[in-house]
Amino acid sequence: MSRFSNLADRPKGDNRGSSVEGTGNVRQPLAAPAEAATPTPPSRIGRKAIAAYFSPEMSLAMHVCARKHDLSLQALMAEAFDDILRKYGESPIGG
Repeated sequence: MSRFSNLADRPKGDNRGSSVEGTGNVRQPLAAPAEAATPTPPSRIGRKAIAAYFSPEMSLAMHVCARKHDLSLQALMAEAFDDILRKYGESPIGG
């Protein structure tokens, strides 16, 4: 049984058991995270992230290849994605 199973049956707003032990104070909900302190870098404006998980060997190979050809990993991946689009008969977009 989950140690939180009793919370699933509790109606919203029911604060039983949510006081800080011994103080009688009710815990306040966590505040929403503040706005990012740093502005968005210009290289990310108007762009979307594409993420994937690869083996450490693939990651190392891609980083080494990018460095060897004096490219950023992003530029190398954009080139690879364009090649994939061509392979499947789609129009390449570019980075």
